[in-house]
Amino acid sequence: MNGADALIETLLANEVDACFANPGTSEMQFVAALDRQPTMRPVLCLFEGVATGAADGFGRMADRPACTLLHLGPGYGNGLANLHNARRAYTPLVNVV
Repeated sequence: MNGADALIETLLANEVDACFANPGTSEMQFVAALDRQPTMRPVLCLFEGVATGAADGFGRMADRPACTLLHLGPGYGNGLANLHNARRAYTPLVNVV
């Protein structure tokens, strides 16, 4: 087990079972761990704004946390507007950058 597997196990133990991802090359260990864990549902998004918006919508509808996997700091910055809206709505989100 590596750090990525441990992170996914921790997320699943806390009822986070959906990950909206815009991965880059530096996140391949986490993507591989997602592939090994059948109970975590990965959703590939082509832009960080889509990933954060979808996670916000999922969190609001399901009333449980969602996870985002964003590519480095600039990717996090691309999703900040949606993350701001999610915070104002008290939407539970976990961001992995």
